[in-house]
Amino acid sequence: MRIWHQSFTVLDDVPHYRDILARHLASVAAPGTEVVLHGMAPGTYPSDYPGTHIRYAYLSGLHKEQFVHAALSAQDEGYDAFLIATIPDTAYEECRSLVDIPVVTLGQTSVLLAATLGGTVGIVNFIGALEPQLRRNMRVYGLDRIVGPIRQVAAEFTDVMAAYASPDGLLAAFTEAAREAITAGASVIVPGEGPLNVFLADHGVSRVDDVPVLDSLGTCLQVAEMRARQYHSTGLVASRVGFHHEQPPRELVDRARDFYGTSRVPAGGR
Repeated sequence: MRIWHQSFTVLDDVPHYRDILARHLASVAAPGTEVVLHGMAPGTYPSDYPGTHIRYAYLSGLHKEQFVHAALSAQDEGYDAFLIATIPDTAYEECRSLVDIPVVTLGQTSVLLAATLGGTVGIVNFIGALEPQLRRNMRVYGLDRIVGPIRQVAAEFTDVMAAYASPDGLLAAFTEAAREAITAGASVIVPGEGPLNVFLADHGVSRVDDVPVLDSLGTCLQVAEMRARQYHSTGLVASRVGFHHEQPPRELVDRARDFYGTSRVPAGGR
């Protein structure tokens, strides 16, 4: 089985994160599963920090096309599932409507699975500007009653990257933010963005006090494996009813993408 992992980060710009991410996902994958890491195309951002774009609707929308291109490529190349590994679930509806292979997303899937561990899901991330988008997504998914407090770690992207070499400060900052969420009613914690999640998993953080902390990416990978098995054994695909689900003919998709020049989106990779 091959799973296409798609990050919102240019992975080669952050090699420490890339390498720990690869190691972690390999450790939770089932025997025989190959997780192939893909990031955004080199030069996508003016710095190595995607948060400068992800907080703006238009810029984030422009970058959706890289995810669409990746999902179509994953299906064309015979991958078994496509994993959108960014908590705002960039281009989820578009990708799910275009391909038959399972499309699994970090935000939706981690909240759904966290809800099996506790009644109120708290999200702890480090990009505060994402909260309105996360709230909107949860309303669309019908999960807004499940998600309670969203809190931010007192750290920037560069702090999270630096913590891979010097972890104590970020571990303390996460614990403080998680306790704030717990005080506000959270009974299970979902770490937000991938770099924070992988950092915590790498350091064995699975609880704060008596509250579970979900390994978001690891969980999403395992769900992608399950959905891929369902797809191959029973042909189970996403609903094709309604505007956000109906699948257009591939010829129309290819011609439209050629017209707008999006079929020539540069490819990202490890």
